[in-house]
Amino acid sequence: MSNFKVMRKMITLVAPLSGVMCIAVLMGVIGYLCAIFIPVLAVTIAAYLGSHSLDLTIPFLILILLAVLRGILHYLEQACNHYIAFKLLALIRDKVFKALRRLAPAKLEGRDKGELIALITNDIELLEVFYAHTISPILIALLCGIVLLYLFYRVHPLFALIALIAYLLVSIAIPLVVTKLGKEAGNRVRGRISALSGYLLASLRGMLEILQFGNGEQRLEGIRSQSEAVNQLQKKLKDIEGLSQSLGSFVVVGAALCTLYTALILVLNHELSFTGALFAFILMFSSFGPFLALSSLSNNLLVTLASGRRVLSLLEEKPQVYDIEGKAPAEYGSIHVDHIAFAYDQEMILNDVSLDFDEKKIIGIHGKSGSGKSTLLKLLMRFWEIQKGGISINSRPLNTINTEDLRHMESYATQETVLFHDSIEINLRIAKLDASHEEITAACKKASIHEFIESLPQGYQTPVAELGSSLSGGERQRIGIARTFLHNSDCILLDEPTSNLDALNEAIILKSLAACTDKTIILVSHRKSTLKAASKIIEMESGRVS
Repeated sequence: MSNFKVMRKMITLVAPLSGVMCIAVLMGVIGYLCAIFIPVLAVTIAAYLGSHSLDLTIPFLILILLAVLRGILHYLEQACNHYIAFKLLALIRDKVFKALRRLAPAKLEGRDKGELIALITNDIELLEVFYAHTISPILIALLCGIVLLYLFYRVHPLFALIALIAYLLVSIAIPLVVTKLGKEAGNRVRGRISALSGYLLASLRGMLEILQFGNGEQRLEGIRSQSEAVNQLQKKLKDIEGLSQSLGSFVVVGAALCTLYTALILVLNHELSFTGALFAFILMFSSFGPFLALSSLSNNLLVTLASGRRVLSLLEEKPQVYDIEGKAPAEYGSIHVDHIAFAYDQEMILNDVSLDFDEKKIIGIHGKSGSGKSTLLKLLMRFWEIQKGGISINSRPLNTINTEDLRHMESYATQETVLFHDSIEINLRIAKLDASHEEITAACKKASIHEFIESLPQGYQTPVAELGSSLSGGERQRIGIARTFLHNSDCILLDEPTSNLDALNEAIILKSLAACTDKTIILVSHRKSTLKAASKIIEMESGRVS
C-alpha cells in the first residue's frame, strides 16, 4: 500500500469531524498571516518613516495585536487538531478491537502477541502525528499560499513566480524526495520496534525459566542487539530529516536572494518603488512558515505512515470464519460429523472423520497428543471452517446456525485457562454477565474451587494477577471449568479438563459431570482415567477414528 493510498484512507476517517477541521484550518491560516505580517508591517513602517512623519501609536498597537492574535489562534488551531486526533484515535481503537474480534481465533492463533500489542499501543498513538499535525497544515499551507501569491502578484508577477517555485519545492518536491529515501527505513523501524516488543514480552513472561537455566545474559544480549538495530534505523531517519531541513533552508535563502536581485533590477529600471521592493523581500523571507511545517513533517510522517499501513492492513484483513446472523433460531440436538477433513496450511490434522454425539450423553475422546482431538472441538465450536465434509446439530448444518445461537448451545473449556487482571468473580462472570452470586458459587462448587476461593482474604473479590500468575495451574483450570458450568449450555466441550488436577479434585469434577444428565458432554483426554465417566469412548489416532 503506497504512502498516498495510506493517507487517503486515513483522511476519510476525518469526515465526521470535518466541521472542527475547518475551524482549525481557518485559525491556522489567520494565525500564520498574522505572524508573516508582523515583520512586513514593521519594515514597511520603518521605510515610510524615512520620508514621512508618522504617529507610531496606532502601528505599534497593531503589531502588538497581531502578535497576541498569533498566539491565541495558534493555541485554538492546536486545540482543534488534538481534539480531532484523540477522537479519531478512540474511534480507530474501537475499529481495531472489533477487527481483532472478527479475526479471532483463526487468524490470531499463533500470531506474535508482542506485535499485536505494539500495533494497539504504539502504532495507533503514532497516528496522532497525522491527524493533529499533518492534515490541517497541508490545508493551511494551500490557503496561505493562495493569499501570498496574490499579494506577490499585486507587487509584481515575477515575485509571484519566484514564490510559487519556492513553495512547491519546499512543500512538495523535498517531502517527496525524503519520503522516497526513507519509506523503507520507516517500515523497518516499525517492524523492528514490534519485534523488540514481542521479545521483551516473551522475556517477561518467561523470567522464571530464564533465571532457572541461567539464560539471562543471552536474553539481555538479544535485547541489546534488537535495541541497537532500532537505533541504527532511527539514526538513518534522523540523517534524512537533517537533509530535509538543509534543503528547506537552502530553498528559503535562495528564494530570498532571487527576490532581492529581481527587486533591485526592477527598482533600477524604475518599474518598482523602493518600498515595494523592501515589502516583497521581507514578505518572501518571512512567508515560508506554513510550507516549512510541511517539509519538517515528512520524516516523522514516514514512521507514522508505516504505522498507519499496519493498522489499515489489520482493519482490512479478511477473517477465515465469518459470523453468521439473520438465520432462523436453532435448537440443540444430537451432533453429526460427516466425513470431515481439516488441515493447518499443508499439515493434515483430520482426515475423513465421521462421528455421532448423542444428546444428553457423556462421550469421551481418547488419543495421543497431535491426533486431532482439540482440533475437532474447535471445529464443533466453528472456530475454523471445515475444508471437506460437514457438521450438523439437530440435522442442521453448522454453517447455517447463527453464531450467537451456537455460542449459547456450546461451552468450551480449553487446556489453558486465560484469566484477566481482575477479580475472581469478574473472571467467572465472563461466562454469564447477569449471573447472580448464588449461581457463581454453585458453579464453583461443582468445579471444586469454591472452598479455595472462600479461604482467600477477599474471597470472590480477590484480584488475579496478569495471566492468572497468582494462581496455580490447577486453580486456573478449575476456574475455567466453573465458567463452563456457569454458562449452562446444552453441550459442554472439555479439552483435557483435569490435566492439572490431583486425583481428589479430578474425582469431584467427574462426579459433577456425571450429574449433568440433561447435557451433552464431550470429554477429550489422553488419560483413560479421566474418561471413566463417559458412556462411550472414541479412539483417535493420526487424525482418524479407529
